[in-house]
Amino acid sequence: MKAIIRISFLLIVIFLTACNSRKRENIKASTDTVATSLEDTALPVPYATKSVKNFCNVLGWPANKTPVAPEGFTVTKFADSLRNPRWIYIGQNGDIFVSEANTEAKGGKKIVNELTGKDDSQNLGESANRITLFRDTNKDGKPDERHVFLSGLTQPFGMLILNNHFYVANTDGVWRYPYKSGENSIKAKGEKILPLPAGGYNNHWTRNIIASENDSKIYIAVGSGSNNGENGMEYEFHRANILEINPDGSGLRVYAGGLRNPVGIDLQPGTHTLWAAVNERDDLGDELVPDYLTSVKENGFYGWPYTYFGNHDDPGVDLPLPDSLKNVLTPEVKLEAHSASLGFSFYDSKAFPAKFHNGAFIGQHGSWNRSTLAGYKVVFVPFNNNKPGVPEDFLTGFIKDASKNEVYGRPVGVTVAADGALLVADDAANTVWRVSAR
Repeated sequence: MKAIIRISFLLIVIFLTACNSRKRENIKASTDTVATSLEDTALPVPYATKSVKNFCNVLGWPANKTPVAPEGFTVTKFADSLRNPRWIYIGQNGDIFVSEANTEAKGGKKIVNELTGKDDSQNLGESANRITLFRDTNKDGKPDERHVFLSGLTQPFGMLILNNHFYVANTDGVWRYPYKSGENSIKAKGEKILPLPAGGYNNHWTRNIIASENDSKIYIAVGSGSNNGENGMEYEFHRANILEINPDGSGLRVYAGGLRNPVGIDLQPGTHTLWAAVNERDDLGDELVPDYLTSVKENGFYGWPYTYFGNHDDPGVDLPLPDSLKNVLTPEVKLEAHSASLGFSFYDSKAFPAKFHNGAFIGQHGSWNRSTLAGYKVVFVPFNNNKPGVPEDFLTGFIKDASKNEVYGRPVGVTVAADGALLVADDAANTVWRVSAR
C-alpha cells in the first residue's frame, strides 16, 4: 500500500513538472519578439554575452565643469556638500526637500560590498539619514536658505506633503509627521503608519511614495529583495510591488506586482495614470534585461521574477508559475539594459520648449553588470497624445573616460522645480544640478 502511495505521488510530481515545463516552453516559443508602442523590439537570447562585473570609478566633478545639456539649456550647480542626495521633492510653496541616504555603514562598522566583496566603509561612510530643505527666496535659481528639516531617519527616500502631514518613506516603513507650510524643520515626533520590509538586493532599499489624483490614496514603490527570486518567494512578501494605502496607513493592498525595482513613480499629466521606471534584473548578459518605463495598471502583473519584458522566460528561475503569469503585461518603453533607470518625473511645466511638455525625464544611475558602461545620464521620453515615443539623451557628460570606467558622478532623482527647472540629484558627487531653459 505504501509503495502504491509513493508511486502515485511520484507520478503526480512528474505530471506537474511536465506541465510546468510545457508552460515555460510555450511562453518561450511565443515571445521571440516583443511588440511595444515604439517598434517591434527583438531581444537577444539569455547569455548571448557573458555576465560581467564592471564597476565605475567616481572621480568627482572638477571646478567649473558640469553635465552637458542640449543647446538652449543652462546647467548650474544648485547645491553641493550633501551626503548621497538620492531624491528630491517639491512642496506646493516651492520648498525643495532632498533626502540623503545610502547603503548604511553604522558607526564606522566594516561594510563588505555584496557585489565586489570589497570593504566599502571608506567609500560609503555612515548614512546621513536626513532630509535637507532648500529655499530660493529671491527666485534666482540659487538657494538662499538651507536647513536640516528632519534627521535620525532610517535610509529615507520618498517624501510627500498631504493633509497637513509630511510623509517619509524610510527603508523599513512609512512615517507621518505634523507639518506646517514654510517651517524650517520638524521637531515633533512622527508615527510609523506602515511597516515595510527593510533593505534589499543591490541597494533595493529605496522606498518611494506619491499621492493619487484626488489625494485619497498613497502609492508606495518597494523593490525586490533579490535579483530573480533566488532566495524563495516567501522572502518577497510585499516586495517588487507598488502598494496602496489610505493616508492614515490603513487599507493596505497590492496595487500592482511583478515590478522588480520600481523606484521612480509619477502621475501622467492630463490622464493621471500611474507610471513607473523599473530597474530590471542582472546576470543574463550585456543586453538583458532592458530597464523600462511603463504605465501601471491596477491589479496588473509585470512578470518578475518568472518572466521579463512581457512573457520572456527567465532561464534562471525555477519556481512554480502563479496563475497571474498568464496575464503578464508588457511595458511600453524599452530602456537600456543595466542602465539603472531609477529617477523619473513627468515634465508638467511650460518653462521648457514645447517638445518637452508632458514628457518624461529618467535618471539613469549607471551600470555595473555590463562590459561597457551604460546609463550615467538623464534621458527624455517624449509623449504625444499621451503615448510615449523613443527615448533620447538629455543630460550627459557624467562619463569622463569610458575606456577607464571613469565617471564624474551618477544621476538619480529628477524633479521639476516650481519655476520649471529640472533638478537632478547626483548622489556620487554629493551635488544637485539645475537645468534651465535659456
